[in-house]
This record gives sequence, structure tokens and C-alpha cells, in this order.
Amino acid sequence: MAKNILIVDDAAFMRMMIKDILTKNGYNVVGEAENGAKACEKYNELKPDLVLMDITMPEVDGIAALKKIRGGDPNAMIIMCSAMGQQAMVIEAIQAGAKDFIVKPFQPERVLEAVKKVVG
Repeated sequence: MAKNILIVDDAAFMRMMIKDILTKNGYNVVGEAENGAKACEKYNELKPDLVLMDITMPEVDGIAALKKIRGGDPNAMIIMCSAMGQQAMVIEAIQAGAKDFIVKPFQPERVLEAVKKVVG
């Protein structure tokens, strides 16, 4: 059965790139959100198997959204995405419960490797 994935990134082209990689490899993108506040709403509404979430976003950043989602669902599977040089934020995200992280610009192989590792 295809895994349902929610993509969260403030850049529409980034969401499109990730969606393209995932759908071509049999994953089902059930929703997209452009900030952490929307991510929390969509998570509760869609109950995806996995969330791919950018760290740096307007309104509510990825780490705050990660903490909020995992506060409501400790079993939530979340992979963080970050640009180069955000090591401190990546460490904070992992400590807050992120399952993995992917560095931008995305390498399709790395995205798929992280997704497979977390949800199969």
C-alpha cells in the first residue's frame, strides 16, 4: 500500500520537486502546507504516514510545528529538510523527535533513502 505523505515547505517549487520525486516512486502525497501552522492543521486533518518538513518557514517554523505535532501524536513520523549550514537546528529537530533530515538542494536518492528508512 502506498504511504501517505504531507509536504511542508514555504517555497512552492520545493514542494513540487519533492512531490515529483515521491509520486514517481509510488508514494502518495496527500497534502501540502506552506508554513508550520498549516502543517499542524493538515496533519490533524489528513493523518499522514509521514511529514517532510522544512525547518525555516514564516509564521511557525518547522521545529515548532514538529514539537506541536509530536505533542499531539508522539508516534508522528517527521523528516526535516534544511539548507546547508543549519546544523544546530538539525540537532534540535532530531532531539525534538524528527526521524531524519534531508539537506537542500535535494538529491532524489537521498530523499527516497530517508523516506524508505522511516516508513518503508
